[in-house]
Amino acid sequence: MDQILVYSDSLTWGIIPNTRNRLPFDKRWPGVFENALKEKGKNVRIIENCLNGRRTAWPDPFKNGRDGSQGLSELIEICSPLKLVILMLGTNDFQSTHDINAWMSAQGTAKLVQIIKQAPIEPGMPVPAIMIVAPPKIIAPKGDIANKFQGATTRNAGLSSELGKIASEHSALFFDTARVTAASKVDGIHLDEDQHHLLGEAIARDILEREFF
Repeated sequence: MDQILVYSDSLTWGIIPNTRNRLPFDKRWPGVFENALKEKGKNVRIIENCLNGRRTAWPDPFKNGRDGSQGLSELIEICSPLKLVILMLGTNDFQSTHDINAWMSAQGTAKLVQIIKQAPIEPGMPVPAIMIVAPPKIIAPKGDIANKFQGATTRNAGLSSELGKIASEHSALFFDTARVTAASKVDGIHLDEDQHHLLGEAIARDILEREFF
């Protein structure tokens, strides 16, 4: 069985926009992704590690454990052997508590890539491949999270392009969410149920077309 780790935030955790509720696994994009691969005869297991509010490499001044670079090395060791690690982070870098632009956020993802490559896995276990997924562009945050993401629309501009450069520089796979969906119109940040389905199916197609397995 091939194991794939998805390391992300609330967009992948499956929070339902403007609620504190969560979509079930088979409705979240990792579940859709897993089922799509299994339907094609692939023996895979998706491991989700998705924390609401997680940044790439910055702490949250109000909540502990949101620096995505902390504990990642140990997580790779815990979950090994891994075929692939999918990183979909960056959105929370643009919360109003940080003065971060797209280039800086992408450097945070580059740090995560390096951590994964250098993780102390057991001898003989493979260093996993890495896929960087650019999250949807932030569009006019609405509702309860509007203040939290004040100014994010401007600072977030160009993130997918910067992440594409990081993927190229570090020989990682790259997938731009904008190929299949935008952010939820409900809150301008997260994904609606139908968007989770579109994304999971699209990433599965991308992986299969690359003949990754």
